[in-house]
Amino acid sequence: MMHRVIHFFKNLKESQVGAGLAIGYLLFNLIFWAYPFVWLIILSFSDWRFFDLPIFSGLNNFFIVLQDKEFWVSLWNVARFLLYYIPIVMICSLAFAFGLQHIGRGKVFIALCFLLAHISSGVAYSLVFSKIFSSTGPLNSMLFDWFGISIPWLSSPSMAMFSIALVVTWKFVGYYGLILYSGLNAIPFEVYDAAKLDNTSAITRLFKITLPLINSQLIMVLIFAITVAFGVFTEPYMMTGGGPLNSTNMPMLVIYETAFSRLQPSRAALMAMIIALVSYALIKLVRRLFEKRVEIV
Repeated sequence: MMHRVIHFFKNLKESQVGAGLAIGYLLFNLIFWAYPFVWLIILSFSDWRFFDLPIFSGLNNFFIVLQDKEFWVSLWNVARFLLYYIPIVMICSLAFAFGLQHIGRGKVFIALCFLLAHISSGVAYSLVFSKIFSSTGPLNSMLFDWFGISIPWLSSPSMAMFSIALVVTWKFVGYYGLILYSGLNAIPFEVYDAAKLDNTSAITRLFKITLPLINSQLIMVLIFAITVAFGVFTEPYMMTGGGPLNSTNMPMLVIYETAFSRLQPSRAALMAMIIALVSYALIKLVRRLFEKRVEIV
């Protein structure tokens, strides 16, 4: 009888601890996720100028945003950014992951060096790269001395987005590379040994064994890359200011300008909702097209 009582109070204490942890998590989500999300929806259907009370305006903001060419140009710029960013960051991350596999000593140090870019100040490295990519910067000086050419990295509409994609790749290549590295380490060596016995080439092993078996990691990196593309702000803001000719004017820049320069936070809230829906739809499409369930038996 006494054993049952002790067991009852022990279970009661554990349940209280579990309930306390769950309530803390729920409160955190209510304060920092649910409340801002509901406020965003309210603002999308209201007219508000920061200092007065929101006035319900129905679909007025929606019709205005539909006619905002700058906003739709920014969405097109996301597509342009992805065309540069995804191939570059995928190839560089895979190269980094394969490189880590073949490094003996100093592997942790090298990985940490690459991760420093991920945690670096966006403002600081954007200013540094602005100097590197400037018309009289060290990169153009080296190209002119060696090949007699000078590239308008940030002053040309066709090159500015490519330059920003290179900077964002520099920031995330270490992080994405470690994700792919974890997938490579999960592949049994026996699979490669069996493939070598069949005299398969290295290219065949890459496309028939390695890439299919790290499909989940590749999809994760691809989803992160899409999320970054819709949320990039610091690099174009600091390096090009959205120019030249709005060629690097990303959605976050348009939202920032709409909310704080034009003093139209309600329309900015609606733009944020549209961007969230578009990015979610794109991620769902990518998962449906490329995600595969792979099991290593």
